Amino acid sequence: MRAIAVSEYGATPALMNLPRPEPGPGEIRVKLIAAGLNPLDWKIADGMLKDSLDVPFPLILGQDGAGVVDAVGEGVTRLRPGEQVYGSFFGAERGLGSYAEYAIARDDGPVARMPAGMIYTQAAAVPTASMTALAMVDQARVDTGQTVLVVGATGGVGQGAVQLASRAGAKVIATALDDMAGTMRRLGADETVDHSKGDLNRQVLAVHSDGIDVVLDMVSDTAMAEHIAQMLRPGGTYISTIWAVNPDAMEARGLRGVNFQGTPSSALLERLSALIDASAFRVRVEREVPLAGAAGALAGNRAGGARGKTVLRI
Repeated sequence: MRAIAVSEYGATPALMNLPRPEPGPGEIRVKLIAAGLNPLDWKIADGMLKDSLDVPFPLILGQDGAGVVDAVGEGVTRLRPGEQVYGSFFGAERGLGSYAEYAIARDDGPVARMPAGMIYTQAAAVPTASMTALAMVDQARVDTGQTVLVVGATGGVGQGAVQLASRAGAKVIATALDDMAGTMRRLGADETVDHSKGDLNRQVLAVHSDGIDVVLDMVSDTAMAEHIAQMLRPGGTYISTIWAVNPDAMEARGLRGVNFQGTPSSALLERLSALIDASAFRVRVEREVPLAGAAGALAGNRAGGARGKTVLRI
């Protein structure tokens, strides 16, 4: 099968012809139509997680995908051949990923039937980023009447967080350049702040002089997180997806700091499916590229400035 893989950490991702995986007990094999790109994909390829991941090479990249169940292993009861599914397919310990014509997932793992009427390229853009956003909003305990700042709002996780925090009843402030302000408002943001136009705290406090309740941050380093946290009211919550928060220092200031680590699950995906079916959640696909263009797409994602999700057409 065709797949995008690396032969060693730091190698340029390349199109390879690799054996088609076989499903074991409790596993399904999916013929993928599309794969979603996430920053974690290039971080794994670069070796940034090598101390916590024991992987064989060649290593097929990618986690997110959408396609059709092609075969099932012994004991599979939830999903059947021919069903359209989407979810997380990454199996690093076996060198498997979603940038391939076929992928493996656990029947009880983070895969679910695709929402009705959704096309494969849209579905492939949903899983990791949107599950992260949903779990973050849950963990932050976002509620009606709160003011929530989403930092890195134009990326995949950020756009999901804006929608979900707004749906929870919060007033949402999204960081975005001026040309994305309209998109953020359509997703549910009440306000936007352009971080390229000066100090973020000054801009937010000019409107919210009494502070904010929650920060959901996908991009800030530790120094910037400490600066932004100064806007939080007593008892406020700061969640960082890149582990830039010092929880002990936050607690000493009467704040709750969380370095987010989510666990993908079919339950989270099914909650998202229900929202998508109800037209209450959407994912913006910024780019679609062929599988052979994965290396360039990963380089573009590494450079930052995402305005939505990138999807590989398989």
